[in-house]
Formats: sequence, C-alpha cells, structure tokens
Amino acid sequence: MSQKHPHTDIRSNGLIGRLPEPWHSYALLARLDRPVGTWLLLLPGVFGIFLAPNGPPLKQRLFYTALFAIGSLLMRSAGCVINDIWDRKIDAQVARTAGRPLASGALSLKQGLGLLALLLLGGLAVLLALPPICWALAPLAMVLVALYPAAKRLTWWPQLVMGFTFGFGAPMGYAASQNALDLPGLLLYGGVIIWQLGFDTIYGFQDMEDDARIGVKSTSRRMLKHARLFIGSCYGGALLLFALAAIKAADQLSLFWPPFLLASFLLARQTVRLSPHNAPLCLHFFRQNVIVGLALAAAFILGTIPVLRF
Repeated sequence: MSQKHPHTDIRSNGLIGRLPEPWHSYALLARLDRPVGTWLLLLPGVFGIFLAPNGPPLKQRLFYTALFAIGSLLMRSAGCVINDIWDRKIDAQVARTAGRPLASGALSLKQGLGLLALLLLGGLAVLLALPPICWALAPLAMVLVALYPAAKRLTWWPQLVMGFTFGFGAPMGYAASQNALDLPGLLLYGGVIIWQLGFDTIYGFQDMEDDARIGVKSTSRRMLKHARLFIGSCYGGALLLFALAAIKAADQLSLFWPPFLLASFLLARQTVRLSPHNAPLCLHFFRQNVIVGLALAAAFILGTIPVLRF
C-alpha cells in the first residue's frame, strides 16, 4: 500500500466516532460520517423538482423534496455498500480507502449484504410514495447503481458512469413534479452528468498513484495532463445545459441568474486553482460542490417562483 498519500476522507471524530462496534463500522460503511455524497445525490433531485414548469403546488414539491432527502440518504448508502462489496480487495490496496470496514475486515461480507438489504427496503418504501412515473424510472437507476463499480475495471470513464448514476435524481425529481420527462428535464440531466463528471474526476485525483500501481482505470488518470482544460470544459458545458434548461422552463429568469452566477464563479475558481497532485485541495474542491449545488438549487427555485402555488 502506498505511503505517500496517507490522508483519508474517513472521519473518525464526532458522533459517528463515538459509536460502539459494530455500529461504528456500519455507519462508516454507509458513509454516515461523510454527508457530502448524500447532498450531491439529493441536490439534482431538487433541481428537477423545482425546474418543472407545470408541477404541483409548493406544498407538494416540498413533500417530494423531503422524500428525496430520505431516499438520497438511503440510496447513497446502498450505493456505497455495493461499491465496497465490489471493491473490497482493491480498497485494501489504496491508502485512502484501506480503512473502509469491508476492506479492513471490520465487517464481514455477510454483514455488508445485510445492511444493503435493509437500505434497499427503505429505498423501496420511499419510491412507492412517489408518482408512478418514478416507479418506471427506478429500475434503470438500480442498474446504474449496480454496474457503476464495474466501470473502473472496463473503461477509462468510470467518473462518467458515476455522473449518469449519481445524477439520476435530476430526471426522477423532474418527472415526479412534471409527470413527464421532456426537453428541460433531459437538458438538466445532461448538465448534472457532466458537472458530476468534473467534480468526481477531481475526487479521483487523490488516488492516481495507487490506481496506477494496481491497474485501476480512471478518468482522473486519463486526463491528468489536461486537468484544467478538462475540468473547465465539464463545468462550462454543465453550466450551459443548466442555463438552457432554465430558459426552456423557468418563468422568472431575472431571479435565476444571481445564484447561478455564484455557482459559475465557484466552479471557475476551482478550475483555475486546481492542482491534481494536491490531494487535500482536491478533496476540498470536491466537497465545495455542495455549496455549488445549493446555489444552483436556489437558482432553479427562484426561477419558478411565478408558477409556484401554495
């Protein structure tokens, strides 16, 4: 295992750190110590819920947002368990991930599968509370979740597969509110995919040496020599698609632009300051995308204010 990058994103302090075993390891396996991923799964759903121009009253949209929040926590945790089951042998060879419960042996494979079953049952309960159109989309989402861990074994573009997977909340949220998936919803999904391709490539820069040593493919390794150009292209393309989606669907664009420009500034700043070999900085920029996502959520919410009904 490489010793050059001993840093890890596992957080052993706080409430999670004080839990006794095996609950501490279960919480780490579900990534409850790192809510960033839950936010990044939830926020595209919020984009879609509020972008929908012919959606339900505000009260119903808020109800959908609450359901998506619960579902994002459950399904992000389920996705992490699936990923760790697939990658437990690889994770044991990577400095940043060697402490994960399945890789370190703190939990057995049987315990991981048991937690996964509980999380999926909870996710199913949330799904059944959503409109039937979401039931039709859910199987595709589960296929993406199940196949994502295989992407790094088959392609140099696992971060793109992650974008399709983690970004699926956008069409789900739009369909829940609009009861259809039309052009604005598809533009939104496209923007989320390449936004997440950008920030997950930044996240992957942390593991490049270990990935190269054990033969794991990643977009981060592929794009290392053109890191700023690639990340800037991803972020620029995402912002263009977000703007087009809003132009197609939003009624009050004057309210949309201020938070949208804040998100644009933060992404441009990440691109300019990016240093792929600075692992802590890459982790910081990855986490900063929660703030970017909150700004974009504010843009889509404010852009629909004229059509919101109580």
